[in-house]
Amino acid sequence: MEWIKDYWWVILLFILGIFINAIKALNKLNFKSYIDKKGIKPIPYDDEENNQTRKSAEDKNKK
Repeated sequence: MEWIKDYWWVILLFILGIFINAIKALNKLNFKSYIDKKGIKPIPYDDEENNQTRKSAEDKNKK
């Protein structure tokens, strides 16, 4: 365990290198191409339509 006291900075550099390489690899990932390959379709979202249905439901609850 004496060598850890002398070479702690080498271990720290090694861990830092792994961390930096992991960040670089994650930045290279493209989630849009993954979704296209899997055939996953996004959920359609129309804000105006949702607001109208919510308002009509609130109006029915008020009466």
